[in-house]
Order: sequence, then structure tokens, then C-alpha cells
Amino acid sequence: MSEAAGIPPYSEDQAESARLVRESAAGFLDVGRARALRFTMPGFSREAWREMAQLGWIGLLVPESAGGAGLSMIEMCALAEELGRGLAPEPLIPCAISALLLAEAGEREVLGQLLAGEAVVLTAWQDRPNTLEVCTDLDRPRCSVPMAGGATHLLLPGPDGLHLLKAADCTITTETTVDGGHIGTVRAQPGRPIGQAALGPALDRAALATAAYLLGGMEAAFAMTLSYLKTRQQFGRPIGSFQALQHKAVDTRLQIALTRAVVEEAAARPEPALCSRAKARASEAAMLVQQNCLQMSGGIGYTDQYDLGLYLRKAMVLAPAFGGPALHRARFMALSPELEEV
Repeated sequence: MSEAAGIPPYSEDQAESARLVRESAAGFLDVGRARALRFTMPGFSREAWREMAQLGWIGLLVPESAGGAGLSMIEMCALAEELGRGLAPEPLIPCAISALLLAEAGEREVLGQLLAGEAVVLTAWQDRPNTLEVCTDLDRPRCSVPMAGGATHLLLPGPDGLHLLKAADCTITTETTVDGGHIGTVRAQPGRPIGQAALGPALDRAALATAAYLLGGMEAAFAMTLSYLKTRQQFGRPIGSFQALQHKAVDTRLQIALTRAVVEEAAARPEPALCSRAKARASEAAMLVQQNCLQMSGGIGYTDQYDLGLYLRKAMVLAPAFGGPALHRARFMALSPELEEV
């Protein structure tokens, strides 16, 4: 964690653990892989999914007693940030949250399949886009389920706890998203109740991990842009020497630094208010940073062949995921009554 951000650093053990997780993600920092999987079904690699399972990523937050790694949001955010740099399309964050819920509910069989990479378990928790309210009416269709076409199982919150269903027993309608992935709408009869699990804390962690993924995308796009500013020549000198572009680059770097500060603070203390603050800032900053990077890159930034545009498209999909910035900003204010006097 950066001391320049004014936030106490992680402990040495936490920092070392996060570093090792980052290093394990090095093989997935391949935007070309994400590009090749766009507009395909299921939109991600089953082979990569099994490799992620072997690395322990799916069960990163699951207690060791349930077969997981028993790590914290510090490691999860470090991993999500690296995956954001490479635009990894696998539904790791949604499935990591499902793994948490399965462990809490005591469902060991399907949890074991998920942790082994043999299953893809997605939680269908919302009945409308861009909401923070969990739907427990089992008669209502569930929407905005990421990469639902690749699911083997689905978890549906109900009034009597979580219901576990096989994807083959559900009707899943998919809709392509601008990044080349898809979301699904799930219609199903009540499945097998497996027990109770707290959705609120799990969704907070999903929102925070998504914020970290957006942060990784911001930093990767900005690095590409800085390289372009240093090499692109106009009027006999690099365009990065032009004052207007320097000012925009500084503003962009500031947005990234502020986002990193709030994401890292929330990772160290994943309280509801801090998770909401991180998701609100990351969602807004990601759109601003990606737009700035495209503008600084000129016409090439708008071509589909240039990877920069892939980061903007991913940000457009993830900014509203697990609640958009306006919802999380309002929630942060509601959870921080001391701010009313500011």
C-alpha cells in the first residue's frame, strides 16, 4: 500500500502475501487472450478457469476449514487488480463470492467442484439492473448475471435461504455486452434449499473486488497512453511535451491515485461504507480515466485494433456492476452519519 496516499500501510506479512498473489497472476496479463474470446460463448476459457482453480483463486476468501485459502480482501483486491490489467474475462469475482456463500451455507459437494474448477457457480441475486437490493422472490426472473451462459449451477436467494439449481434446469437468456462478454436473465423454479448465508457482506466484497479490477484497467490504459505520448511525434517533438496533454495526464494520474487510496483502505477494512466509497470512486474514475486516455491517444485510440478501447468497454460494463456510483455514494453517506455535519 502506498504511504503517499496517507493511509497506514499493510503489515509486512499482508504486503508479502499480496505480492505473491500478484506474481501468480502474471500468466494472465494477456489482453490478446481477452480479445480473442470476445463475442464467443461462453466468453471465457475453461482451461484458464481450471488453472485459476489450481492456483487457489476461486477459494481465496473461503476459510481453510472449507477447503479454501482463508485469505483476506487485501489479497483478493491485489488479484482483481492484476486481472483487470489483463482484462481476464473469466467470472472469478462472481464465483469467488458464490464460493463464500456455499461455504457459509454448508454446501460442500458443489463447493468442492467449484474450487476444483469443474463448476461455474453464479449467484443470481437481482431482479433489475443497477440495484443494491437482494431479490428473494423466487418467482421473479433474475437479471444481469455475468457470463451466465457458462454457468453450471446458479444460486438464488429465497425467503428460506439460498437455493441451488443446475443451470440445465433453468431458462437462461443472454445479452451481449459492449466488451464482448454477456449477461444473462435467469428464470427458474425454486431449487434445493441449502441453508442460510449473508448476502450483504458477500456483495460488499464483490463490489470492492470489482473496484480493484477497474483500478487495474485504469493503470494499464494509462501506461499505454504515457508510452504513446512519449513516442508520438508532432511538429518535431513528442506530443507529451505539449502543456495541454501534460495537464490532462496529471489529472488522470490523480484520479488513479485517489482510487488506489480508497480501494486499499477498504481492502484493509472491508466495512460496508468503505466498500461503497471504493466502488463509487472506481466506477466514476474508470470512465473518466479511460475517456481521457482515448482523447490523449488521438484517432488510434478509437480503432478496434488498438487495445486501449477494450479497457473503456470493460469499464462501461463493470461501472454499474454490483451497484453503480450514485447508489454506492448514497449508501456511503447513509452509513457515515458524521458526514452530515461536514
